Amino acid sequence: MSQFFSIHPDNPQPRLIKQAAEMLRNGAVIVYPTDSGYALGCHLDDKDAVQRIRQIRGVDDKHLMTLVCRDLSELAKYARVDNAQFRLLKNNTPGSYTFILEATREVPRRLQHPKRSTVGLRIPDHPVALALLEELNEPLLSSTLILPDEDQPLTDVDEIRERLERLVDLVIEGGAVGIESTTVIDLTDATPVLVRRGKGEISHLGIEE
Repeated sequence: MSQFFSIHPDNPQPRLIKQAAEMLRNGAVIVYPTDSGYALGCHLDDKDAVQRIRQIRGVDDKHLMTLVCRDLSELAKYARVDNAQFRLLKNNTPGSYTFILEATREVPRRLQHPKRSTVGLRIPDHPVALALLEELNEPLLSSTLILPDEDQPLTDVDEIRERLERLVDLVIEGGAVGIESTTVIDLTDATPVLVRRGKGEISHLGIEE
């Protein structure tokens, strides 16, 4: 049976944030709120927890998950970023975007694209997620909460608790969240490429759909 924390969406309670971070360090798989819906998260280096997320999602080890970071300095630790990329990231984070970038050696090989040595990173625009990342002091390995044979993410906390209460260790309710996934942008070439249209706007980025 999973635990349940109701955390204020604008002023997260430090006590609950600390408990959630400690659970992550001890191998927990959690459901947490972001600006683009609820997501599954676990500690970056916990292979067992990563496998549990893959089982919940019904995906194999070829499915890449996202490193969710608290700020640009942390993101730059895990991705190689040039000046043009940095300006784009600075102007669009935090926000509902996932950026595909060239991975640094800090990213375990098992988390990189097998052929391109790239990694997906994002900085969410949600106080609960950011507070959790700050307390954790490192990125979360994360995946959108979409169950097998479904094409839409779960957004209702009661339904999440009912369907996942024996599969995750903690469900964090953090107010209303959107139903759109992040916009995914590939920044590995000179020109940004739209991989998936989602919640993040692209009109100001000069990207053609």
